[in-house]
Amino acid sequence: MDEVKVVVAHSERATLRVGDVFLKVDADQARIDTEVEAMSLVPVPTPEILWRKPPVLAIAAVPGTALGRLGEPSSAPPAAWAATGAAIRMLHDAPLPPWSGGAGRDPAELAAELDSECERLVTGGFLPADLVIRNRQVAEAAFRPWTPAFTHGDLQITHVFVDGDEITGIIDWSEAGRGDALYDLATLTLGHEEHLGDVVAGYGTDVDRDVIRAWWSLRSLLAVRWLSEHGFDPFAPGCEVDVLRARM
Repeated sequence: MDEVKVVVAHSERATLRVGDVFLKVDADQARIDTEVEAMSLVPVPTPEILWRKPPVLAIAAVPGTALGRLGEPSSAPPAAWAATGAAIRMLHDAPLPPWSGGAGRDPAELAAELDSECERLVTGGFLPADLVIRNRQVAEAAFRPWTPAFTHGDLQITHVFVDGDEITGIIDWSEAGRGDALYDLATLTLGHEEHLGDVVAGYGTDVDRDVIRAWWSLRSLLAVRWLSEHGFDPFAPGCEVDVLRARM
């Protein structure tokens, strides 16, 4: 019998792996609905859906290995990062879905949440005030007009699988929808700034790197307290706190 491996688990959702099958358990059925619909629409490789019985979605493992992990050097060649950039461009050029995703939040609402979170980070002693203030300044560049694109919404490096320089699958589409294209590029390269040039080369058009850096700061500021309170370590080398320190 195959061993059951807990991939990720917290109060909102859990993902288990049994052999070559991933079982995603989510209390929010809307997220699962989004994931299934998005995978049927996107022009990039995605996992095969095996079956669905709420609140569980079963999907097949994709071949290859993850592009990398936050806090660790990526062993993927520059060509794999460039291929990822090209795949993201195909996604962003696809016809827009009718719903907004994790990368499509209202800028005013997001700014208000960020300001509230920055205050909590300082008053709660999570981070030094100068680090928070500097990164809040950097994050301001993310609050600008943008043209909606079909975005993944949570394009972490572990969600992209490659074999050599070929993209074999992109997983975890529950935050997909209309959103800011640069949010996807920033999420992918968070903690791997050295590969941004490869991704942009594959993406095929220049991007505003100040906005990419802004999203790095914004995403990290919003994540530190949540990660700390849910059993993750944003202070580990190369992770969110180091991303914030790199802007000092």
